[in-house]
Amino acid sequence: MNTSQLDSYTLKHYTRLIIAFFGCLLLLSIYQYTTLYLKGVVDSIFSMSFIIALVHQIGFASVIGLILVFPFNFWENLRPRYGFNLIFGSLILLLILEAMLISYYCTTLVPLGSDLLGYSYADIKTTISNSGGISFTMIFGILAIILLFFGLYKLTSRFYHRISKLYPFTIILFSLFITTLFTEGKPINQNKTQYLAVNLYNTSTEDNTYDSAVEYPLIKRPEMEDVLGDYFNLKEEKPNIVFIMVEGLGRDFVGEGAEYGGFTPFLDSLSTKSLYWENCLSNTGRTFGILPSLMGSLPFGKSGFMELEEFPNKLTLFSILKNNGYHTSFLQGTNSSFDNVDKFLLSENVDFVLDRSGFGKNYELQAEDAAGSSWGYPDKELFKKSMTLPRTKEQPRLEVYMTISTHEPFIPPRQEYYEDKVEQLLSGSQYGGRKKTIIEKNDNVFATLLYTDDAIKYAIEAYRSQPNYENTIFVITGDHRLIPIPQRNTISRFHVPLIIYSPMLKESRKMSAVSSHFDVTPSLLSMLNKAYELKMPKKVAWMGGALDMQEEFRSEKDIPLMRNKNELKEYIHQQYVLSDGELFELDENMNLATSFGGSSSKLESKLAGFKAMNAYVTTNNKIIPDSLAIFTLEKTIFNESEIVWINSVYNGQDSDKAYLTARDLAFNDEYDKALLLCKYVLAEVPSHIDTKILTGRVNAWQGNHDTAIEILRSCIKMNPNYIDSYSALFDVLFWSGRQQEGFELIDIVEQNSSDADLIKDKIQRARNEYRKKQSTASVTSKKSPSADEIAVQSHK
Repeated sequence: MNTSQLDSYTLKHYTRLIIAFFGCLLLLSIYQYTTLYLKGVVDSIFSMSFIIALVHQIGFASVIGLILVFPFNFWENLRPRYGFNLIFGSLILLLILEAMLISYYCTTLVPLGSDLLGYSYADIKTTISNSGGISFTMIFGILAIILLFFGLYKLTSRFYHRISKLYPFTIILFSLFITTLFTEGKPINQNKTQYLAVNLYNTSTEDNTYDSAVEYPLIKRPEMEDVLGDYFNLKEEKPNIVFIMVEGLGRDFVGEGAEYGGFTPFLDSLSTKSLYWENCLSNTGRTFGILPSLMGSLPFGKSGFMELEEFPNKLTLFSILKNNGYHTSFLQGTNSSFDNVDKFLLSENVDFVLDRSGFGKNYELQAEDAAGSSWGYPDKELFKKSMTLPRTKEQPRLEVYMTISTHEPFIPPRQEYYEDKVEQLLSGSQYGGRKKTIIEKNDNVFATLLYTDDAIKYAIEAYRSQPNYENTIFVITGDHRLIPIPQRNTISRFHVPLIIYSPMLKESRKMSAVSSHFDVTPSLLSMLNKAYELKMPKKVAWMGGALDMQEEFRSEKDIPLMRNKNELKEYIHQQYVLSDGELFELDENMNLATSFGGSSSKLESKLAGFKAMNAYVTTNNKIIPDSLAIFTLEKTIFNESEIVWINSVYNGQDSDKAYLTARDLAFNDEYDKALLLCKYVLAEVPSHIDTKILTGRVNAWQGNHDTAIEILRSCIKMNPNYIDSYSALFDVLFWSGRQQEGFELIDIVEQNSSDADLIKDKIQRARNEYRKKQSTASVTSKKSPSADEIAVQSHK
């Protein structure tokens, strides 16, 4: 018998591979529905939805079978076994990808789509790391998929002869694929890999051509009705304004009538003493959009405003209030480089930024997850740190907080205590059936809500001891609704509470009319401008308008909603909602009902028009002209030869690797190249402290001690706990003979850094140098004659 025939594979073996591939997809679907059932998201596993999912998996297996049959035949004919091994490996990779996408869906309840392109490599790495990372479970799952696929392939040899008579196989596959095209599918029952591929294709081929002759389509006069002023007893001095942007705080968890009420008792109480909009909408379904929307009423750009390669001219609450004498600050417990927050704040010339790097040794990080990662400092630690910062009565303040605890992996401090409180609330509450199951299955999520509510209570009470508390306005809202908890409809993820509280409020009021984050900054500025005649730009470019103060439900605004980065699929026009091409009507409970009276084509046209305008103004710097901009981010300029060299050593993806490259260059005495690369990294990631420290060190090695000291002191201000900054500064002060400053630095490092022991030799050196200088000065003083002695000697 011909040996080559024994070693080659035929279409029979290929068919068995595709059957085994479908078998694995079937088991992955069972895993998905089982996981959702155990979380209380679906009522049963083997439902009609599962049958539809099965049909879609058949279709996906069919189309993959049709696509891969050609490379299989080509390679098998060229080199026996190559085709089989190629397809076997390809199908394994597709199964691993599908398993990961299903796991993502089971966690977020939203399939991964083109928003994937909106995140940088560093952001993706951080998110994966802080959401469980590459754990043993993941490795075990990958091995299980490989073994399962191989086992099913072997198993097909037993019954293949029963279906081998159904040739031609390709016609069968094509027929099955065509069938799925006419089977309606929702994200829950669609193949997740196919969803991702189609979503990426649709986004990349979308036409957003702007065909209007208006150069600045958002420009308008700043005059707007002051809807807030009548509710405040404003004082002569400008008020402090404090924003608390709460991760995942959806309306479903806060206030009267909340679907999952009882887990934010302080905010529930505060809402009754405040101006409270129960039907406010966040303009984005993820955290990436809240800063530009809430603080600047800005358009989205393609993947979120802060993902723009270059920020266009803009106006925000930060810049306008800073221009009117306010001290501006932003405070969070996580890394400010995530989502390019640091770059955005730098462009607004914010006076002070606190992030994970700036806490010091007296604060406790959030507990690590199973992969050993932590997002940063939990919410109460954030507020505690803030209360230690200097504040004066003389200067008004704008302080903006971003919390993190109510984010995966939902590990609050004193977790057992708060989970016990969840159990107590369940035992005495009205919850039953499906909602009770959801709460029980997600008790860590609801425990975290209780913790964050306590943290906000602490913050409000702690502010009472801060200067000018009686002249402070608090704005509290969510960035989006908690994603892991099942949602009623596509609007639920945007539905957040908006609470404005102040000791200056004349009365409380609850508004049921629909407003959005776009409306907050214009409304606050309108009130402040009327009361204090602010230095306002002649024109503004807000996406929103005045907050709707109507107590009864109504929806009169046009509100675009960006679900994820790269996904603009929702648009509200008055009471009508366009979502994924379907038209709904919004009722007083923020439920969606199929609309029979509206025109979907009208809203599709509005959405298309907005997309075109959004793309035009953000990519062509056409939000406002240069003459209206208060602050702009000074662009770091590199010439062509510098860019070519930088690109040859840095791919723009991993700033940590770029730092290591720059460090190696510095160690090899290539100081100019090291500084050039550091300059580029800091232009992209302003908060990368290791790169900034290296810049200081290289300047010192070049003899530029004053510049080095200035850079390193700014590093300590940025991160008072990070020992490397002190280590470098001790060296530079020693080299430059500044013993007094070195001695003074000892108290600072011992007070702020928990790692002071790591540089105890340098601390001791600084102490010895100072004593030596003091001793020398004392001896010199004793040897030198006094002025009187000199005068006497002269007289003699």
